[in-house]
Amino acid sequence: MSYQVKLKVKEILEERKITQKKLAEVSGIRESTISDIVRGARTVINFEHLSKIAEALEITDIQELIDFENTSK
Repeated sequence: MSYQVKLKVKEILEERKITQKKLAEVSGIRESTISDIVRGARTVINFEHLSKIAEALEITDIQELIDFENTSK
């Protein structure tokens, strides 16, 4: 089986009506980096960024932020 890790930052921001700009301000992560993460343009995610995003969004269970998609058919 093959899995792809997907971050659910975009969905969470939409649910909570928070802009990428606001997340950047609260987390201390550059807005361009947040944009890349939301668009899925990053192939490598810095664990510190993940931690800062979770903290800024008040997420205590990292599973709320990460999804695994089965890519095998």
